[in-house]
Amino acid sequence: MLRRLLCCVLLVLPIFQLLAQSCSKPADSLADDAAPVTFWQQQLRFPRVRAAQAATGPAVATHFRTRYLDPKQLEIFLRLIKTNRELEVWARNRGGGPFELLHCYPLAATSGKLGPKRRAGDYQVPEGFYEIDRFNPKSNFHLSLGLNYPNAADQALSEANPGGNIFIHGGAATIGCMPITDAGIEEVYLLAVAARAAGQTVIPVHIFPFPLTQAELAKHAASLHQAFWRGLMPGYAYFERYHELEQCPSLSVVK
Repeated sequence: MLRRLLCCVLLVLPIFQLLAQSCSKPADSLADDAAPVTFWQQQLRFPRVRAAQAATGPAVATHFRTRYLDPKQLEIFLRLIKTNRELEVWARNRGGGPFELLHCYPLAATSGKLGPKRRAGDYQVPEGFYEIDRFNPKSNFHLSLGLNYPNAADQALSEANPGGNIFIHGGAATIGCMPITDAGIEEVYLLAVAARAAGQTVIPVHIFPFPLTQAELAKHAASLHQAFWRGLMPGYAYFERYHELEQCPSLSVVK
């Protein structure tokens, strides 16, 4: 009898373990370790995300259809070249070859000048290799995607207070962020949510002052940022050549 009872316990225990593992966090939680399969459900709890899906979901679906993208396999990469004044969204199916340019979203406003961000309140848009670390469906600027600024290079090179809270967001105002209008952020936000829900835990964002070629660098030969920009060149050149991302783009720690 005791043996039978023990066997029943051993059989039932894995089921309870599976149930415990499947319990998702509260829908309002946007922690990075949230299970990808529940991420859409979490986001759709927010009115602005639902409104974005209703308003721009068809446009996003058209992007998927015309580029033969499978939302369940989606990977995206974001790039901003400041002098181009637009956010590039590149996409592909996971394991499906190089990234292809999906769409460009014009910046609605800019601030600062060419060069990296080095202190709080300098109005600069950062430059370097970043990733999305926050989905904010309650932004003061409609919707927003946060960058992991300051990164290791920023912390090594910046003043004591490098600032923070750098976002890609809606609206048309900025003091160091990247506004792409409400309509623009709705599409980019939905694309990022789709990629996150498809299992892409790291969404890279590369920001450059201008195309980092020798010819363009020569135009800014007098800049104090020359050495820093040259440190970013390998990551820029690798993507330009292969439309793939370096596994670990070097973080320049040269001023």
